[in-house]
Amino acid sequence: MLDQFTVPDDIAQRVDADLMRHTVEAVFIALGMPTAHARQSADVLMYADLRGYDTHGVSNMLRVYVDWIRDGTINLTPQWSVMNERSAMCLLDADGAHGGVVGPHAMSIAIEKAKASGVGVVNVYNGGHYGAAAYTAAMALEHDFIGLSMTVGGLGVTPTFAAEKLVGLNPIAIAVPAKDEPPFVFDASMSGVAGNKIRIAERLGRGTLPGWIAAANGAPIMEAAPIPEGFMHLPLGGTRSIGSHKGFGLAMMIEVLCSALSGAAAGPERRARQSQQLICYDVAAFTDTRQFKDDMDVYLKRLRTAKPAPDAERVLYPGLNAHAVEQDRRAKGIPYHPEVLAWFDSICLELNIDNPLPVADPGTRPANVESDLVQEQARQAFGVELTAAQSARAKQVARGVRRVLDATAASSLFDTEPSNLDATLTELADEEGTTS
Repeated sequence: MLDQFTVPDDIAQRVDADLMRHTVEAVFIALGMPTAHARQSADVLMYADLRGYDTHGVSNMLRVYVDWIRDGTINLTPQWSVMNERSAMCLLDADGAHGGVVGPHAMSIAIEKAKASGVGVVNVYNGGHYGAAAYTAAMALEHDFIGLSMTVGGLGVTPTFAAEKLVGLNPIAIAVPAKDEPPFVFDASMSGVAGNKIRIAERLGRGTLPGWIAAANGAPIMEAAPIPEGFMHLPLGGTRSIGSHKGFGLAMMIEVLCSALSGAAAGPERRARQSQQLICYDVAAFTDTRQFKDDMDVYLKRLRTAKPAPDAERVLYPGLNAHAVEQDRRAKGIPYHPEVLAWFDSICLELNIDNPLPVADPGTRPANVESDLVQEQARQAFGVELTAAQSARAKQVARGVRRVLDATAASSLFDTEPSNLDATLTELADEEGTTS
């Protein structure tokens, strides 16, 4: 990943993947998502974080999903159904389901159809954001199949020569098995930079690089600069002279195959939420699987051992770096920005669920954690209201707050007399190594 999107080591906090997975599942379940769906949704997010696709992991996407669940955008009890089906294809109406649930389900159907027919193609109508496209593509690997996954994205891209947002970011992913080499796994949007990478850059206080975005008037920004208000994404390639018409055309291709082919129209005329297309190829239906994987090994090794260009260390084919990142993060934990951990701290407090994650610096706590929330939790926990000073101290002691405001533990921590609150909070502050 470019340094532009990397959390600096001096502020990153490493978190065990299983610990984060447990917490993400708990958030989904607390919001009313069925347990099986919560586990599947968490798995999609954790795949992204482990592989280094941080734009589509918990840092950016979980809070968006929380908002969509709360405002009803995501249907937590979908009744998806088959709209059209033949031996090698299927069209699903997702009924507004979370994409992280129905996307993997659709790929499972494509895999079964590929087993029977050599190729399986499944389109999803009226679905939702399904996370990193590579997740569903990579589901084919364990079967020695090739997986292809694409989706329409938000209409944030301006066509080449245009000055308005008419094209989706529209990512596509492919996963191809090999024998000994890490598999070829490619995942990219058809914009100059993924939409969520701009959000990461803003979180890190960094700007745009040349060819990523255009100003509000449509003029491509071709130098490093702060991210302006009202910006638009440029197609992959940036400008016509360096190939933006190719990114524009590929984005249109994905729009047609996913949305228009599903009966949802295209671009700004879409009649439904997000649409996807998932394809699976049974290698054995085309050629000998063992020979194919041997050939892929030869090809991938030749690429990664290619003579590097000046100032380059080595050649990385798509999937090679993600494989190394996954090994590192499984062993050492996933690095998160303190602001992300502060968000988890606040959402767990709000949902009244345990937060086993490291507590972020109180200064990074999101501004939306207001004193009225703390007051309400206090009233529910032990029938008294915190004073302004006590509330301020409580918000400084993140773990202490959760213990103080936990109704099941309140009786063991202190009596219901308000006079004991100052001493209790001070003691908790000392335990957490914080000061007020």
